[in-house]
Amino acid sequence: MKRTNEDGGGGQLGANLLALRSHNTALVLDLLRTAGAAGISRLELAERTGLTPQAVSKITARLREEGLVADAGRRASTGGKPRTVLRLVPQAGHAVGVHLDRDETRAVLVDLDGAVVARRRAPLDLGAGAEAVLAGVAGVVEALSAEGAGGRSLLGAGVALPGPLDHRRGVLHRVTGFPEWDGFPLRDALAERLGVPVVVDKDTNAAALGLAVAGEGGSFAYLHLGTGLGAGLVIGGSVHRGPRTAAGEFGHQVVQLDGPPCGCGDRGCVEALCLGAVARGEVGEAARVLGAGAANLVGLLDIDRVLLGGRTVEADGEAFVRGVRAVLDARARRTGDTAVPVPVRLAGGGAFGVAEGAAQLVLAPVFGRGDA
Repeated sequence: MKRTNEDGGGGQLGANLLALRSHNTALVLDLLRTAGAAGISRLELAERTGLTPQAVSKITARLREEGLVADAGRRASTGGKPRTVLRLVPQAGHAVGVHLDRDETRAVLVDLDGAVVARRRAPLDLGAGAEAVLAGVAGVVEALSAEGAGGRSLLGAGVALPGPLDHRRGVLHRVTGFPEWDGFPLRDALAERLGVPVVVDKDTNAAALGLAVAGEGGSFAYLHLGTGLGAGLVIGGSVHRGPRTAAGEFGHQVVQLDGPPCGCGDRGCVEALCLGAVARGEVGEAARVLGAGAANLVGLLDIDRVLLGGRTVEADGEAFVRGVRAVLDARARRTGDTAVPVPVRLAGGGAFGVAEGAAQLVLAPVFGRGDA
């Protein structure tokens, strides 16, 4: 590709179309973030993005004017004068991540590095109606923004909640147990109230995105067992949502045709069986059922690993890991796949893991790391 002096350039990564300015800026910002406090020079940015030095200079000048980039000193070069090194200013921008569980709101404010600046949690009743829920979310977001960022530099809010939902339009579908939310335009309603961009996604997708941004590579399934059960799928490093953004409705796969009724209207769903076993205090049985669902997923997608999370899992994490791993190992022996076992482990992240992933719904695209 021919190099240009515009805010574009050559190489395989950069693009010399003005319409893709944001793409090129994201490449530069991501390298600046990766470099950390040590910083990176303009020449290195040009070499690693494939953009022209002139294009990099224009991009970094604009970022300096916006306060996103600052000097990090000078570095000796192999020839000529020392190079000025630039660094990202993490405090120059913030995002809020909100996790709306069925009975609690958990929210975080993060800076451009993804570091948590402030966090909050509050009771929630999804059945209280849209106005009450919107008011509660707005109050939490405004309090976090004022506490950690002085009300300034808020890039947007990511909101994660149980699915199914339409990620592209930010419209909810029939949340299990809360049919009144079916068709509600949560994204637009919150954006109007908050005055900042809002991204809405399933809790499992948000958590999976957060894990991928944090360095969890390859293809994996994040299984979230809390007040419900769902999956976030990362295939080849990207969150897989499907053409209708409905992928990952893991909890409602039927594994027992004459099983107990589920809130979704079907019978014998993995979610109903898992939560029923938990309610009876039979954690081993819950883990076995979860493992059966995970084995179906592994057989279908041939993923690299299975990560477990959610408050119910975290209450007895090792028992769930052992139970799921046992089912997957048994499947591997039956199919002859024992040479490459599928690892099972806890995802980590704790109670605010989904909220931190929700913040990445806003941040990751800024750095070219997400398809949100």
